[in-house]
Amino acid sequence: MNSPGQQLLYRLYRHRLRRQIAGGRLPRHAGIVMDGNRRWARAAGLDSASLGHRRGAEHLDDVLGWCDQVDIDYVTVFVCSVENPARRDPDEIALLMELIEEFAQQMLDEPRPRWRLHVAGVVDVLPDATARALKAAVEATASCPSDKHLTLAIGYGGRREVLDAVRDLLLDKAAAGASVQQIAGELSVDDIASRLYTAGLPEPDLVIRTSEEQRLSNFLLWQSAYSEMLVSETLWPDFGVEELKAAIADYSSRVRRFGGRPESEIFEAAR
Repeated sequence: MNSPGQQLLYRLYRHRLRRQIAGGRLPRHAGIVMDGNRRWARAAGLDSASLGHRRGAEHLDDVLGWCDQVDIDYVTVFVCSVENPARRDPDEIALLMELIEEFAQQMLDEPRPRWRLHVAGVVDVLPDATARALKAAVEATASCPSDKHLTLAIGYGGRREVLDAVRDLLLDKAAAGASVQQIAGELSVDDIASRLYTAGLPEPDLVIRTSEEQRLSNFLLWQSAYSEMLVSETLWPDFGVEELKAAIADYSSRVRRFGGRPESEIFEAAR
């Protein structure tokens, strides 16, 4: 983008994006599958895929700053799946855990945290040091006055989440003396939702996946039932602010539907 004509077109594009975002509907909650770190490292000619993870972790702070600027209040990012610790190279997983601990410490060191931290996943699959660091950061940010919420999906799997929620529900009901017939007759969507790892947080309005892969990869399966999806061709470490704004502008132009009904009809019926 060196010619004056290209620079002018880019400035016009940025101006249009800012105008679209300013006048459009913003996603309250964005879910992000941060994919492409290892491919980014290979494309950059780096010796280790782990260096891509480090760059991706550093980039998360940039993206959170941009989300803050455009008033997205909830962000959930997919850090690692419940299967990753057992299936990936041990050295790669060790560095990933180290990066998670560094991120948690960074939140602890902030005198006025920008984000309240939540963790979604099976903490038992994580090393003790990583689990302790995350717990400390969650506790330290719980009382901060910020209305911004960051959820790290770590040791996470959407199917495992629903299974755990149903199991907890059955055990609680059985302990209260309910029969199988009673539980089946009274079971509701809200009963299961209240026991998910993300209970108490709004469902994502927009789910972004980087690196061109067109699948959810077991991410927020229950919560994203009516989310708008956007797939970016860009690898996560290269996902820039203008691309985030473009995703928001695209979201704001869509007519959201919940079970076939447009969002406007649902809101009108609720009045």
